[in-house]
Amino acid sequence: MLDNTLAMVLAGGAGTRLRPLTEHRAKPAVPFGGKYRIIDFTLANCLHSGLRRVLVLTQYKSHSLQKHLRDGWSIFNPELGEYITPVPPQMRAGETWYVGTADSVYQNRYLLERSGADNVLILSGDHIYRMDYGAMLEAHRDSGAAVTIACIDVRLDQARSLGVVSVDKAHRLSAFHEKPAEPSPLPGNPDKALASMGIYVFSMALLLECLEEDHAREHSAHDFGKNILPSLIQSHHVQAYLFGGEKGRVTADRYWRDVGTLDSLFDANMDLLEPVPPMDLYQDDWPIRSYQPQRPPARTAPGKWGNEGIFVNSIAGGGVIISGGTVKHSVLFPRAYVGEDSQVDDAILFDNVRIGERAQVRRCIIDKNVTVPPDRRIGYDLERDRERFTVTDQGVVVVPKGYRFS
Repeated sequence: MLDNTLAMVLAGGAGTRLRPLTEHRAKPAVPFGGKYRIIDFTLANCLHSGLRRVLVLTQYKSHSLQKHLRDGWSIFNPELGEYITPVPPQMRAGETWYVGTADSVYQNRYLLERSGADNVLILSGDHIYRMDYGAMLEAHRDSGAAVTIACIDVRLDQARSLGVVSVDKAHRLSAFHEKPAEPSPLPGNPDKALASMGIYVFSMALLLECLEEDHAREHSAHDFGKNILPSLIQSHHVQAYLFGGEKGRVTADRYWRDVGTLDSLFDANMDLLEPVPPMDLYQDDWPIRSYQPQRPPARTAPGKWGNEGIFVNSIAGGGVIISGGTVKHSVLFPRAYVGEDSQVDDAILFDNVRIGERAQVRRCIIDKNVTVPPDRRIGYDLERDRERFTVTDQGVVVVPKGYRFS
C-alpha cells in the first residue's frame, strides 16, 4: 500500500501565534530541540515509514523552509520515482493563494491526478511526534473505511484548539467539531477528549470528488476540519486510528505536540530535558533526520579569569562553547557561546547566540544572531522585558532574530 500512496505535507501556515519567531521563517521551519526544524519530524516519519513520494505545500515566508528541504532532504532518487518536492502556490485554480487546508490540496489536484497513486496521506508539517504511517495505512485498508483520521486523547483544555471527534465502540466517527468551545469528553473519562492529529488517509478518487464539491460551495472555508470531514461523516465510513498502538516499527512513546504557540514550543523543548524524555529520540532505527552543517564539537572551557564552564542537564548543538559560564536545563543550538560568569537557566538559544560576560538569562527564547551584552539580565524583570520583547502568558521572554541591544 505504501507504493501507491502519495503524501502531501501542509506547510504553508503563517504561524502568527509563534511571532516573532515566524517573522522571517515559516512555522514548519522554526528550530526545535537543538538541531532540528519542526518539519523534520513529519518528514522523518515519511522516510522511516517507507513513503517515497512526498509533496510539501509551502506558502508564507518559505525561503528558509525550501532551503532546508534542499540542503537536508534531497535524499531520494527521482529516476526511481522518489521525491520530496516543495510546491508553492501556483494559482492554477484562480487568482488567490491557498485560503484553507483543503484549498491548498485542491489547487494542486493536477499533481494528484498525474501521480498515479491510489491513496493520499494528508499530513501537517508543524507537529512534533514520531509515527509509523505504514501501520495507519494498513489499518485503513483493513477497516474498509473511506477515510481514516489519526486521533489522540488530550486534556479538555487542549482540545479547544484542535478538531474533536466522537466515535462508537468500533472507532467509527459520528461527529467532527473543529476547535469547539466545549469539547465532548471521552465516555468514562470526563477530563479528556479524542482529538484529530491532522493526519488523514483518503482514496484518491474520493479526495478529488470532495475537493471539487467543496470548491463549488460559495461559503466554505475550504478546510478539512471545518468543512470536508464533517460532511463526509454523514455519508461515508470515516474511521479513527488511535495513535500510539503497538503496531509499527516506532517505539510507542505516544508523544504528540501541536507547537502552535510560543509557550507550547518552549514546553516541548523543555520536555526533551526530562530525566526520561517523553519522546524517544534515541531509537537507533528511527532517527530524526535534519540538515547539519559541518561544525566542531560542543565543549566547555575555562574563561580568561580561570572559571570553568559548567553544563548541567542541557542540550548543545555542534560548535557550542561554554567559556567559564554556567548553563542549566537549557537547549543550545549550534554556535551558541556563553561567556564567563554568565548564567543561562531554562532557556533556548538559537544558532549563533552569544551571551556576554556576567549576563543572566532565564526562561527565554533568543532567536539567531543575537548578542546579549555583558551584565544584561533577561527574564528577571518581566515588566521591563515587555517594553522591548514579547513575553508569553507563561512568562517566557522571546528575543527576535538579529536584535541589537542599545
